[in-house]
Amino acid sequence: MNAETMILRGLFGASVLACVVMLAAMVTTQPASTLVATGHTVAATSVTASTHNAGTAG
Repeated sequence: MNAETMILRGLFGASVLACVVMLAAMVTTQPASTLVATGHTVAATSVTASTHNAGTAG
């Protein structure tokens, strides 16, 4: 086999591996909306931020 053929096969294998890893990460990741809904941290943060900004405006 040529050196170029081996390099191309190695690059193809590396790209397939990278695609499989990214696909697995996308499939197994939970959406942020479900994580936020259980903690209620975003709602509390936005209310706190709006009350602090309203008092200092002007």
